Order: sequence, then structure tokens, then C-alpha cells
Amino acid sequence: MIQEVIVTTIDPLGETHIAPMGIRRREDFLVISPFRPSRTLENLLQTRHATVNYTDDVRVFAGCLTGRRDWPLMDSTRIDVPRLRDALAHTELELLDLEEDEIRPRLLCRVLHEETHRPFQGFNRAQSAVLELAILVSRLERLPFQKVVEEMAYLLTAVEKTAGPREQEAWNWLMDHVTKRKALMEAGT
Repeated sequence: MIQEVIVTTIDPLGETHIAPMGIRRREDFLVISPFRPSRTLENLLQTRHATVNYTDDVRVFAGCLTGRRDWPLMDSTRIDVPRLRDALAHTELELLDLEEDEIRPRLLCRVLHEETHRPFQGFNRAQSAVLELAILVSRLERLPFQKVVEEMAYLLTAVEKTAGPREQEAWNWLMDHVTKRKALMEAGT
């Protein structure tokens, strides 16, 4: 099972990087598998720590993919990598092992600390649709553009029926990004 989360890392100079990521649990490990190239990958290899943030604010996922990475942070409990201030929960990790792969290496991380800050109330359909679109946007370079357009049309119904202001804002950011990408493709760049 893949869980969609926000991963925070820091570089050796202490600059925080925030990225949406799918993680898996494997026995006692959390596995992070970023596509190359990846600042998350480089930061984790260099500093050996990361924080996994569980959030129901889909704007964070959409924002990170559309250049909006200035989300409020606060100190984690046991490591120097900050967490999202408004996370529902967070998990602090230490990198133990790397399973090398040319495209998508697997980083096996040990849980150092977990904390719940408030209960998860569940996703509405619009939140799920925004997450799906965010995943598509993260793969615009890898997927046929027509497939993305078809998926967006399907997902739009859920947004129209169940979105609140946060979900609508996140959806609009992603749609603007797709529109700009399409214009670049048509211009041949």
C-alpha cells in the first residue's frame, strides 16, 4: 500500500525542502522511493534524516508541485528536520539502507519518533481528486498528455460536487500548471 504524504528534508546547510511523496511500509521500515533526480533523495543521502507529514490539506500537495513551497514549519521532536506546523501527524525517520535503482531508488528508513497532533476526519471526493491530479501533474513528463486530460475530465466531477475553498484553490493551481505545460508543449519547448 502506498500512502501519499509530504516529506520534509534538509540539505547540509539546513535549507528545508518540502515534497509530496508516496511511501510504503515494509516490515519495520518506511520506504521512500523518489524518482531521479530528486532533492529529497540527495538531502536524505547527505543528512540521513527526514520527516513524513500526514496532512488532509491538499493545497500542500498541489502547492509543492506548482512552486508554492512556503508552508509553515516547526521543529520536530527528535531530529533537526522540521515538520509541517499543521500536520495531522508526523513521523521522524533515519535512513538505514539504500536499495539502488537507476530510476527510482528505495530508501529504507527506521522510525525514530511518531506523533499525532489531531484526528484524521477522512477525505471527501474532491480531496481525493486533487491528490490524483497532483500525482498526474508530478508525472507530466512521463505520461501521454492525452491520458492526463482524460483523467482530469473524470476527476473534475468530484471537485465540482464536493470541493470546499481549499480543494478548489488546490485544483485551480494544478489546472493552471497543466495549462502552462500544454502551452509549452504546443510551442515546442
